[in-house]
Amino acid sequence: MASKELASSTREVAIRSGVDPADEPSVDWGWHQNFHRGLPIAAAVTGIVLLLFTIGHPVSWTEFLFSAVPAAVCLIGAVAYPIHRRRRRY
Repeated sequence: MASKELASSTREVAIRSGVDPADEPSVDWGWHQNFHRGLPIAAAVTGIVLLLFTIGHPVSWTEFLFSAVPAAVCLIGAVAYPIHRRRRRY
């Protein structure tokens, strides 16, 4: 069996992961990544819930617009974000 190299401190582990704890103190206690799958899912759920608010008895067009326009923005963003991430070059 090959021996695994162990870090003598958490600072070494953090620096090897590409984030220096001096720059980002939260790297010592937590996961330091983004939620690339969770963001479009949350936007889609939010958009659908906002559209569900329009079902029933809308009192005025203002009420409809203040729920339909943000819902459209959320749903467009939920579709555009994964496409943007695939096309982005590093």
